[in-house]
Amino acid sequence: MSTHVPRLVIAAPASGSGKTTVATGLMRAFADAGLAVSPHKVGPDYIDPGYHALATGRPGRNLDAYMCGPERVAPLFLHGAAGCDLAVVEGVMGLYDGASGQGELASTAHVAKLLRAPVVLVVDASSQSRSVAALVHGFASWDPEVRVAGVILNKVGSDRHEELLREALEESGVAVLGAVRRVRTVTTPSRHLGLIPVAERRAEALESVAAQAEQVRQGCDLEALLALAHSAPPLTDEPWGPSPMLWAGVPQGGTGGHNATTGPHPNGAPVIAVAGGPAFTFTYAEHTELLTAAGAEVVTFDPLRDEALPDRTSGLVIGGGFPEMYAAELSANEPLRAAVAALARSGAPIAAECAGLLYLARTLDGKPMCGVLDADARMSERLTLGYREAVALTDNPLAAAGTRVRGHEFHRTVIEPAAGTAPAWGITHPRRQVEGFVQGGVHASYLHTHWAGAPGMASRLVAGAGIAGITG
Repeated sequence: MSTHVPRLVIAAPASGSGKTTVATGLMRAFADAGLAVSPHKVGPDYIDPGYHALATGRPGRNLDAYMCGPERVAPLFLHGAAGCDLAVVEGVMGLYDGASGQGELASTAHVAKLLRAPVVLVVDASSQSRSVAALVHGFASWDPEVRVAGVILNKVGSDRHEELLREALEESGVAVLGAVRRVRTVTTPSRHLGLIPVAERRAEALESVAAQAEQVRQGCDLEALLALAHSAPPLTDEPWGPSPMLWAGVPQGGTGGHNATTGPHPNGAPVIAVAGGPAFTFTYAEHTELLTAAGAEVVTFDPLRDEALPDRTSGLVIGGGFPEMYAAELSANEPLRAAVAALARSGAPIAAECAGLLYLARTLDGKPMCGVLDADARMSERLTLGYREAVALTDNPLAAAGTRVRGHEFHRTVIEPAAGTAPAWGITHPRRQVEGFVQGGVHASYLHTHWAGAPGMASRLVAGAGIAGITG
C-alpha cells in the first residue's frame, strides 16, 4: 500500500523561536484557503494540539516516538491525515532535541525521518543578520537524512533587516519561504505549564489563531510551502486503526478480575465517563477512539459544572489538566465529589492521570476533593518534567502486574504520600522509585500514557466497566 499525503514539519533551532505561532498560522491559513488540513504535534504536548484543532476543525494529534514507538509514528500520522489535502506537523523544542540521553529518539528530526517529510526551520532572527546563514547551514547539514528544505524568518524588525537576512541565506542553499514581522498583538498567554488551553479562553483563542493566520499570509509564500509539501514521497505504512490494536497485551480469559472477552455486554455498551471542561483538558484523541472501538459509550462531563456523573456510568477516566487553577470550584461541587467517591467504593474502574490523581485526593491546596485517596496534594515551585519507563506493580484496571510502559510526567504539584500501600508504578528510568495508587478499581498516578502505545489499557478498562455495569 502506498499513500501520498502532502506534508510539512515545522521545526526550530530551539524552543521560543515561534514555531507554534507559525505552525498554527499556517494550518489556519491553508484551511481558510479551502484545504482539509491535518494537524499534528511531535511529542507529548497536550496544549498546542488544542490550538491546532481550533485552526483546522480537526482533532489535533500527537506523534510521540518514545511513548508509542517509532514503528507507530507513520501509521498514526496516516490515520489522522486520512482524507486530508495537507498535513502540518509542529515540532518540539529544537530540531534535534529528543528523549534525554537517548540520541535522536522522539526528536522532531527523528519524526521527520520516519515521515520522510521536508522540514521548514523557523528561526528567531530578532538579534542577528548574517549569522543566520551559519545557523541554518549547521542545522541543514547536521544530519543528511533530515531534509531541511526551507526557512521562515521570524521576528524580523524591518525591510532592511529582512534584506540582510535574505542576502546572507543565499549562501546557505536553503530557500527562504517567509519573513514574519514582530507583531506584539499576536500573543497567546501562558502560565506554569505552557500556553493556557483553548478550553479556558475559546473566544480569545479564536482571535489569536486568526491573527496568526493573517501574519503568516502576509509574510510567507504559501504557494511555495504547499509545493514543498507535495514533494514529500508516498508512505508505504498501513494506517493505524483502533480495532486491530485493542487486545494487544491482554491475556485470554481475563486480567486481574477484568473480563477480556470481546462479546457484547448483556446490558448494552458500558458508559465510560471522561472528565472534560477547563480543568481537565489533557487527553489524546486516540484514547476515545480506542474506548469506543472496545465497545464503550464515551460520555464527556465537566466536573466544574455537572453535579452528577453521566447516566449509567460504570467506568471513569480523569485525565490531566489544571485542577489547581480551579480547586475552589471543584471543591464547591460537593454532589459530584460524592458521586465520584461512591463510584470508587462500588469497585468500578477509574483511571486517573496527574490532574485526575489530584482530584481523587483528600485535599488540593487545603480544599476538599473527592477523598478517594488517603493523600493530600499541593502546588510546588518545582517543575517535574520528562519521559519515564515504568512497570505496573499491582494488577489494576489499566494493566496487569508486570506490564511495562513508557510515559511522561509534567506537573508543578506534589502529593503526599507519593504512593499508596499498593503503588501503581515502579519507575525504572530515569530513576528508580514507586508512585501512584491502586485500590479497588482505582488506578491513580502522575504518569501520562498514550494508549496507542499500550492499547490493552483501553480494552481492559472497558472490560472492567462492563463487569461493573452488570453487577452494579
